[in-house]
Amino acid sequence: MTAIKHALQRDIFTPNDERLLSIVNVCKAGKKKRNCFLCATVTTERPVQVNVVKVKKSDKGDFYKRQTAWALRDLAVVDAKDAVKENPEFDLHFDKVYKWVASSTVEKNTFISCIWKLNQRYLRKKIDFINVSSQLLEELPKVAEESVPSGENQSVAGGDEEAVDEYQELNARKEQDIEIMMEGCEYAISNAEAFAEKLSRELQVLDGANIQSIMASEKQVNILMKLLDEALKEVDQIELKLSSYEEMLQSVKDQMDQISESNHLIHLSNTNNVKLLSEIEFLVNHMDLAKGHIKALQEGDLTSSRGIEACTNAADALLQCMNVALRPGHDMLHAVKQQQQRFSDLREQFARRLASHLNSVFVQQGHDQSSTLAQHSAELTLPNHHPFHRDLLRYAKLMEWLKNTDYGKYEGLTKNYMDYLSRLYEREIKDFFEVAKIKMTGTTREGKKFGLHGSSGKLTGSTSSLNKLSVQSSGNRRSQSSSLLDMGNMSASDLDVADRTKFDKIFEQVLSELEPLCLAEQDFISKFFKLQQHQSTSGTTTNEVEEMDGVALSRSYTSGVPQTISSEKDMIRQMMTKIFRCIEPELNNLIALGDKIDSFNSLYMLVKMSHHVWTAQNVDPASFLSTTLGNVLVTVKRNFDKCISNQMKQMDEVKISKKSKVGILPFVAEFEEFAALAESIFKNAERRGDLDKAYTKLIRAVFVSVEKVANESQKTPRDVVMMENFHHIFATLSRLKISCLEAEKKEAKQKYTDHLQSYVIYSLGQPLEKLNHFFEGVEARVAQGIREEEVSYQLAFNKQELRKVIKEYPGKEVKKGLDNLYKKVDKHLCEEENLLQVVWHSMQDEFIRQYKHFEGLIARCYPGSGITMEFTIQDILDYCSSIAQSH
Repeated sequence: MTAIKHALQRDIFTPNDERLLSIVNVCKAGKKKRNCFLCATVTTERPVQVNVVKVKKSDKGDFYKRQTAWALRDLAVVDAKDAVKENPEFDLHFDKVYKWVASSTVEKNTFISCIWKLNQRYLRKKIDFINVSSQLLEELPKVAEESVPSGENQSVAGGDEEAVDEYQELNARKEQDIEIMMEGCEYAISNAEAFAEKLSRELQVLDGANIQSIMASEKQVNILMKLLDEALKEVDQIELKLSSYEEMLQSVKDQMDQISESNHLIHLSNTNNVKLLSEIEFLVNHMDLAKGHIKALQEGDLTSSRGIEACTNAADALLQCMNVALRPGHDMLHAVKQQQQRFSDLREQFARRLASHLNSVFVQQGHDQSSTLAQHSAELTLPNHHPFHRDLLRYAKLMEWLKNTDYGKYEGLTKNYMDYLSRLYEREIKDFFEVAKIKMTGTTREGKKFGLHGSSGKLTGSTSSLNKLSVQSSGNRRSQSSSLLDMGNMSASDLDVADRTKFDKIFEQVLSELEPLCLAEQDFISKFFKLQQHQSTSGTTTNEVEEMDGVALSRSYTSGVPQTISSEKDMIRQMMTKIFRCIEPELNNLIALGDKIDSFNSLYMLVKMSHHVWTAQNVDPASFLSTTLGNVLVTVKRNFDKCISNQMKQMDEVKISKKSKVGILPFVAEFEEFAALAESIFKNAERRGDLDKAYTKLIRAVFVSVEKVANESQKTPRDVVMMENFHHIFATLSRLKISCLEAEKKEAKQKYTDHLQSYVIYSLGQPLEKLNHFFEGVEARVAQGIREEEVSYQLAFNKQELRKVIKEYPGKEVKKGLDNLYKKVDKHLCEEENLLQVVWHSMQDEFIRQYKHFEGLIARCYPGSGITMEFTIQDILDYCSSIAQSH
C-alpha cells in the first residue's frame, strides 16, 4: 500500500500541487467488483483546498488515472455502518450517497479518521460522522491538530502510525558511527554472531552506566521535570492563543473563499458575455441584407444596365447570406429561422420576376428579328444576332445566380429560349437556303433546261433524263459520237465552267455564313447559361470512324472527362441541336440539288465541306458545328463516290458505232475532263487521298474498257484503237502530272508503243507481199540447216526466181503501194489525236529496216550475183516524203 501511495503521489498529485494524506482501496457495493482508490488530499497553495479523489487503474496500461474529485466541503455525512462490529462497508454523502466496501476494516478506519481530522483542521462546517466508534475519533493526539510544516513530506494526524512502520533511512552521522564500530571489529562481517554478541555486551554495559548516571543525577532529573511541567503549561497557553488566532483566521479564510468564488463567477459571466456578443455580431454581419439590396430584388429595374448591375449585386449578397455556414445551435434560434424564411421568400420572388422578364426578352427578340428577315431575303446572308446576344449577356451573372439557387426556373428558361430561338432560326435558315437555291438554279441555263425552278429549288425533269444526264460522256461534242447526241441529253462536260465556279462560290458562301452563326450562338449559350464549353482537365477525344467504300470518315466525340464538364458539354450540344435542327436537312437538300445540276459539283462540295469540317474540329471536335458538318460530309462523300461509280458504269455500258471509225473513246475524254477539273479543285485540299483512290479506280476502269472496245471494234483495227486511246491517256497524265498515277502513265506509254509497233508491222506486210514471202522462205531454209551461200542452189529460191520477184516491184509500184498504204492508215486514224505523221514516220523507218534486211539476205545468200533491188533507200525516203506532202 505504501508503494501505491508513493506512486500516486508522484504520478497524479504532485503535478497538480497536491499532497496525498490517506488512501483506501474500495469497490462499489452491490456491483461487479472493480477496485479503485479513494484518496484524501490537500493543496500545497493557499487557500488550502481539501478534496476526496477517486483514482482507478487504466484499462490500457498499468498506470493510474484521476477519475472523479469531490470537495470535502460538499461532504455532508460519513456513515461507517456499525460502530461496534468490524464492517468494511461505509457511505459518503455528497450530492448523492456513494456506497463503498473497503478492502479491510483497518484501511476504512484509517481513512475515516483522516477525514475527521481534516474536517476539524480545515472546515468551518462540521461533517456528521454516524456509526463511528468514539474511541476512533478520540485517539487523535494533539500533535495532529498542529499545522504541518511546509517543506516536509509528512502526513497530518493519523499518519504517525504508518510512519512507524515505514523504513527509516540512516543519516550520515549514524552511518559513520556504524562504520567506525565495524572497523574496530575485524570479524564483524565474517562472523556476524560474534559481532552481535559483542554489541549486546557493550549495550548492557552502556545501559548499566546510564542507570547509574540517572540515579546519580536524581536531583537534576527532578529539576528537569519541574522545568518540563512549566514548559507544558507554557505550551498549553500558546495552544490556547493559537486556537483563538485560528478561529479569527478561519472567518478571514471563509471570506476569502467567498471572494474567490465570486471572482470566478464574475469571470465566467464576462466570458459568456463576450462569446454571446461574438455570436450576435457573427449573425448580424453575415445574415443582415441591406435595405438597398432588398429594394433592388423587389423593385429593381431589369431593363437598364444600372438596374441590372444593382440586381446582380443584390442577388449575390442574398446568396452569400443564404449560404453562410451557421455554427452549431444557430439554426434553432427563432430570429435565424425567421431571417432564413425571409431570404427564401426574396429569392423566390426575384427568381420569378427575373424568369418572367427574360421570357419577355426572348419573345421580343423573335418579333424584332423577324422584321429584319425581309432585308436579307434577296441577299445570300444570314441576319446578325450579335446585338441580341450583347443585350442578353448583361444578364449572364443573374443566370448563373438562378442556376445556383433555383435550377427549376433556370431549366424552364433554357427550354423557352430553345423554343423561341429554334423557330426564329428555322425561318431565317430556310429563307437563306431558298435564296441559295435560287442563285444556283434560277440564273443558270441548265436549271431552266432541266426544269429547275428557283422558288422551290426542286427538279421537275424526269428521273430518266437526269440519270442519262449524269452518265453521258464528254464525247458527245465530237462528230464521231453523233448517235449519242441523238438521245437529246446534255453532258455534264457541256456545263459552263463559269456556272461551276459560281456554284462553288455560292456553296462556300453558304458554309461561311453558317459557320460564324453557329459558333457565335454556341459561344453565347456557353456564356449566358454558364455552361462549361471546353475541358479544364485532361480529357481525351475519340474519333469514331465510318468506313464507306474503303474511305474512313471520322466523327469525333469526347469521353473520359469529368462528369460535370461532360454533362454541360452535352447540354450545349443538345441546345444547339434543337435550335439549329433544320441546318443538316437543309444542307443535305442543297447538296442533293447541286449533285442533280451537275454530278461534278460533288468534287467542289467535298473539298469545301472537308475544309470546314477540319476547321471546326480544330476549334472543338465535339461541337455541334463539327458534328453536323461531319454528318453532311458523309453525304457529300457518298455523292462523290456515286459520281465515280456512275463514270465507271458509263465505261462498262458504252457502245460504239459499227459504221464509223472509233477514234478517242468518250470515256477517255471524260476522264481527261474529270482529272483536269479535279486537279484544279483539289489543289492543296485536305482530302487529297479520296481523289487519289478515285483516280486509281477510274484509270483501271478506263484501261479495261479501252481493251474491251478495241476487241469489239469492227471498222477500226484493234491496234489503232489501243494506240490512239493509250496515247491520249499518256498525254493527259503527262500534262496533269498526277503523282499517284505514275505507274499507270508508264503502262499507258508502253501500251501505246507496243500497239504502234504492232500496227506498223502488220500494215507494212502488204505493199511488198511477194518479196516478203520469198525471203521468208529463204529464212526458213536457213533455219532448217542449209548454209546461206547454198540457198541459191535451191530450185524455188535460185537467182532467176529472185530476179523475177524483184522485177515485180519496180520503184513506181513501190511508190504506188506506199501511197495506198498511206491512204489506208489515214482512214484508220482519227484527226483529233493527230498521230498520222507519227505512224507514217514509223512505217518509213520500218520499211527501210526491212529493205536493209532484204539487202543483207541477198548479199549473204546470193554473193557475187550482182542482184539488187529496183529502188534504193533514198528512193524510199523520197517516196514517203512526196506522199506525205501530197496528202
